[in-house]
Amino acid sequence: MTEAPTGLRALPGAGHVTLTWDPVPGAIGYLVYRDGVPAVPSEVDVPAVPACRFVDTGHGPAAYTVAAVSPAQGPFCAPVEAAPLPAGDGAAVTVRVDARRVTRELPRPWAAMVGSEHLSHLLSTDETGGRPIGEELAAALRLVHEQLGVAAVRAHAILGDDLGAYRQGEPYDFSRVDAVYDRVVALGLRPVVELGFMPRDLAADPSKTVFQYEAVISPPKDFEAWGDLVRALVEHLAGRYGLRDLVDRWAFEVWNEPNLDVFWSGTREEYFLLYDVTAAAVRAVHPDLRVGGPASAANGWVAELLAHVAESGAALDFVSTHTYGNAPLDWRPVLEAYGRDVPIWWTEWGPTPTHFHGIGDGPFGAAFVLHGMKSAAGRVAALSHWVASDHFEELGRPPRLFHGGFGLLTVGNLRKPRFHALALADRLGDAELAAEVDGDVAGVEAWAARHPDGRVGVLVWNGTLNSAQSTGAPELARTVTLAVEGLEGGAYRLTHHRIDARHTNVEAAWQAMGGGDWPAGEQWEALRRADGLDELAPPATVTGPSLSLAFDLPMPGVSFLELTP
Repeated sequence: MTEAPTGLRALPGAGHVTLTWDPVPGAIGYLVYRDGVPAVPSEVDVPAVPACRFVDTGHGPAAYTVAAVSPAQGPFCAPVEAAPLPAGDGAAVTVRVDARRVTRELPRPWAAMVGSEHLSHLLSTDETGGRPIGEELAAALRLVHEQLGVAAVRAHAILGDDLGAYRQGEPYDFSRVDAVYDRVVALGLRPVVELGFMPRDLAADPSKTVFQYEAVISPPKDFEAWGDLVRALVEHLAGRYGLRDLVDRWAFEVWNEPNLDVFWSGTREEYFLLYDVTAAAVRAVHPDLRVGGPASAANGWVAELLAHVAESGAALDFVSTHTYGNAPLDWRPVLEAYGRDVPIWWTEWGPTPTHFHGIGDGPFGAAFVLHGMKSAAGRVAALSHWVASDHFEELGRPPRLFHGGFGLLTVGNLRKPRFHALALADRLGDAELAAEVDGDVAGVEAWAARHPDGRVGVLVWNGTLNSAQSTGAPELARTVTLAVEGLEGGAYRLTHHRIDARHTNVEAAWQAMGGGDWPAGEQWEALRRADGLDELAPPATVTGPSLSLAFDLPMPGVSFLELTP
């Protein structure tokens, strides 16, 4: 049985309590309780955190206790009581960066893939908010590829009836699948082929559906026929796009969130049978093709699938699962226990699992994605943001421009703060630098890197997991002193860009124009002019070998400082 954590410490600060504890061998995460209930917000689908640190904000005095998850929950440790300090002018943080000390090549977990709901939307000639759906979705995917470095796209329902691959008694028809994937490949991306949902004519119970477009979630009535369909699809893709390209740049994921009744009407055993049949069909085309799963919601069925394939012998080239509202857990100890050295792909991830929840449209989302990506860096092969674009119709098409959509980009392809945050992370540089954060830290984090030409980029952000504070919490604002050492001498051009309520926030620009459902006429152009990366201060010239700069950083807020020789 997993042991209780030891060494629980509670450090009060202005507006927060920071908890730390000693790591537990084999743990993939930790549950933090405040006064007997989870301290992570209730809308988060996985309440455990991956590291031995948790910052509790927005609450008064409390008793805290922690338990390890491995993935079974262990016992809680003895409680520790603490209370946040009042807000004050002295809440200060120091960020120290050593430009001489490279820690590793900068991991980019956002670059592996991005989500896009169902790709038949690429073929749509309809409009949302007066904007062309298919054309703008393609443009959004191009933007994430070119500006965020994203390599692949994962989406639902490639075997759905709107693409018409399977009709009982008729030859397979992959023409509309080709039309979708031709567009994806032309954008410079490659698909992670989510093999689902079930063609209606092949479903054991075609009345079982999900979403407004009625994707069928039933197991097949004939598993052999399902395997034949998958094998035919993969063979067709190899013939059209090249077997070498499929082996090197594509991947195949079995279903979507089968541990939820809303996405799989069968049993767990039927999913495992589906997995075995599907993996065998993919590998029958070529033994080096990548296939994996369980593509589960909220960390479900991962250990169970590992145990199953250990007995069945089915191929498993990556493990995939989903989480929202929190940094992803660390499944490496469980993979090691099963003797598996395969990558971990979080094929859906974002600020919230809830449709039409507004926290992702503003700067809260920017700080959140940076927190998650830095947490995942080096231990997760892919942390796939769900999704690229607000052109999305699971529960209906967007009713207004800022409706709390999942997209990094709005309808109309305006960049939300989340998009800008990832673009800044991608701009950091390839050589990660040592960065230390000290003081009344709360939710302040930093990430730094260097380019071969000597440029140094530093990202500093201030966030919280408490979405009730998404519009701001003055007590969590900090004065940050950035100290950069080890510059090579000579003059540097210093730029300082900011994401917060008043900077790089196109939603705020829309509200300043009067808001409403949809822009009209010249309003679109005005929003595009407001859709840039704002400077906090004009560029300045500094001389090496060191820099010291103080600035205020609200919560939520992101600063990006770049030194160019």
